Amino acid sequence: MTNDTAVFPNLVTVETEKRRDQSKELQKQNLTGVLLQGPVLPQLVRLASPNVLAFFVQSLVSIAEVWYVGKLGTVSLAGLALVYPLLMLMQMMSGGALGGAVASSVARSIGRGNIARAEALIWHSLVLGLVAAGLFSAAYFSFGQSFLELLGGQGQILIEARSYAMVLFLGGFLLWTTNVLSSVFRGMGNMKYPAVLLVLGVCIQIPLSGALILGWGPFPQMGIAGGAVSAIVSSAVMTTLLLWMLILGQPMIKLRNSTFQMQFELFKDILRVGLPAGLSPVLSVFTIICITSLVSRFGPEALAGYGIGARLEFLIIPLIFGIGAALTAMVGVNIGAGNLKRALRIGWTGAAAAGLLSGLIGLIVAVRPDLWLGLYTQDPAVILSGSVYLRIVGSVYLFQGVGLSLYFASQGAGTVFWPVTAGVMRVIVAVGGAAVAVKLGLGLSSIFSMTAAGMALFGIMTGLSILFGAWRGVST
Repeated sequence: MTNDTAVFPNLVTVETEKRRDQSKELQKQNLTGVLLQGPVLPQLVRLASPNVLAFFVQSLVSIAEVWYVGKLGTVSLAGLALVYPLLMLMQMMSGGALGGAVASSVARSIGRGNIARAEALIWHSLVLGLVAAGLFSAAYFSFGQSFLELLGGQGQILIEARSYAMVLFLGGFLLWTTNVLSSVFRGMGNMKYPAVLLVLGVCIQIPLSGALILGWGPFPQMGIAGGAVSAIVSSAVMTTLLLWMLILGQPMIKLRNSTFQMQFELFKDILRVGLPAGLSPVLSVFTIICITSLVSRFGPEALAGYGIGARLEFLIIPLIFGIGAALTAMVGVNIGAGNLKRALRIGWTGAAAAGLLSGLIGLIVAVRPDLWLGLYTQDPAVILSGSVYLRIVGSVYLFQGVGLSLYFASQGAGTVFWPVTAGVMRVIVAVGGAAVAVKLGLGLSSIFSMTAAGMALFGIMTGLSILFGAWRGVST
């Protein structure tokens, strides 16, 4: 009897490879199918849990950084408060706006069964991330000092803020590549790998921040700039590991040389969501910046207290992003498959979960602001201004959670017009109202009340837009 393996070794090899490819394709179809059917809440919990846990752990970085800087004094805290919105703008633009658009485009391509298109999107995403990073850095080095001065930075506070920003914008491209590549994984429904890397990044960043900010052991004392250095180092490690997995690992889609062909249609697909979505973090940070500028008129203690209080809002955003990243993928796959009814059910389920999470945090700090403020300072004047902020704004964090989660879900649906419009209205109410309050001499509490009113309007308006059909007729 003839041994087929000996006579036709090439034939056997080809057949083995064919079966292996078929097995992988069935695996991909199964992963996609899970997102298209079955109970929504268990799937959302399964996908969001790694993200929420990872971003909760990441929040420890911000807590630790402020604690370290608090050891340097109130002036350093004020300098960090001045520049912190710029860091968050970069993070939200790269991870939330462009990253969400990338995840949406990848998810919708997978939902249509077009794996080749999803793989080609990886190169396009990297190009857009590097271009955006270059534009951010160019803008800062052209207008950054004037911008910080406009916010009220002067003297030693300005020097502290500039030292942090200089490092941040020199190495900021690594933050962009990390967030863009993480979004590729989230778009294919793989939340665990970027979450694990995020935790790894935290394990690097927290001790390195302390060593560089305070000068532990052989490390130089760099002041608040040490926090920026640690963020760049952590991002470099994460970018390397994300690329390694996309090139040498076995994810649903891979980074291949053969797909390095720039196509206008793919850039357009990402940017049609990413560009309007980019307005939302710009508006959010613009609101914080304007309020920061107004609060700075009340002195460094008021600015430091507000900076600590407002940082909690910036920490809630990544937690909501943990849910939102899952929403982007789940909604995107279902919209790509033409299943609008299920996509809406997913969106509302996520909004309820995000509202519950942020609302609970807000309630706790509104009742006991010292639980948060006491982590960073014992200065009575700083604690007073921070307490006023948390008692007023913390009470409406629920609306921030609902609005922001539906913003991410809308990215998955491929349309963000109404969430962005709601963001514009938030700015008008919060900033416009606060400016009038300062003009009338009404004090800090009136500024924070207008901030809270804008936040509530953002959540309500975004929810109503989707309730009345913002996702109907969306082109996939």
